[in-house]
Amino acid sequence: MNTSALHAQLPLTLRQVDLPALGQHYRGKVRDTYRQGDSLVLVTTDRLSAFDHVLTTIPFKGEVLNRLSSFWFERTKHICPNHVLDVPDANVTVARACQPFTVEVVIRGYLTGSLWRDYEKGTHTAYGLPFPAGMRKDEAFPSPIITPSTKAEYGQHDEPISEKEILARGLASTRDWARITEAARGLFAEGQKWARTRGLILVDTKYEFGKVGDDIYVIDEMHTPDSSRYWVADEYEARFAKGEDQRMLDKENIRQWLIRERGFSGHGTPPAIPDDVRVELATKYVAAFEQITGTSLTLEPGDVHARIERNLRQKGYLK
Repeated sequence: MNTSALHAQLPLTLRQVDLPALGQHYRGKVRDTYRQGDSLVLVTTDRLSAFDHVLTTIPFKGEVLNRLSSFWFERTKHICPNHVLDVPDANVTVARACQPFTVEVVIRGYLTGSLWRDYEKGTHTAYGLPFPAGMRKDEAFPSPIITPSTKAEYGQHDEPISEKEILARGLASTRDWARITEAARGLFAEGQKWARTRGLILVDTKYEFGKVGDDIYVIDEMHTPDSSRYWVADEYEARFAKGEDQRMLDKENIRQWLIRERGFSGHGTPPAIPDDVRVELATKYVAAFEQITGTSLTLEPGDVHARIERNLRQKGYLK
């Protein structure tokens, strides 16, 4: 991959959006959200978060995430309706405003990442699920499991939670939770099936859901390298047999770099991220987009904020 555009964009990355005319503003780890009546204007920035800290920005990350979410929302709308109303810019989705469930629905096909670290320590029991004994890192579960977490405010930590506790705390009704988990399993199966046709394994992902009236919608993002783990499929068996790390096209690359190179896993002050690491992660994100969608991404360095503002004016979202 020619990385010249990625290097050129380093000083021009979109850290945040300041467009107060769009309405009531909420800033999350990655998205800047504005509310206009019954709709939301979601701007996916280039911010990179890991271990509940915003660390830096990654060239074109917001564009990749928003474009990829649009691809997946369109591919899966027959399984569960989603919140998308319009995509007026590469970084922007206009969405139906839903009442969100304050639970992240994490579904996993393999024992890896933070769950593997918990499994090693014996702290994986918080989900109230039975786990087979003696599993190995990166081993496939007999069937995908759902390991929910609380949806924390920015700056707070998401916490593991069991289905029993979700229902006891009233975070979802029994009926809604059954509908949510059914949708999550359907979306994940569709994602895994498509990823396989593209030479990838969709290892795990997280979904967020919301409600309008009695209708459930999948919201936020879908099957992106931020919210999901992707492995290169044809290398899985050999690497697993040797106990080697899988080849990844997702955010786990930066988590592993932080742990390995800086000894950082969320505690204390986050380290600075060198430009070469930022560009290397950007190449992974772009590669994931192109492999998943089968289309190439034309990267045009420039002022993203100005382009967003221009496109929103043209589409009538800004006066």
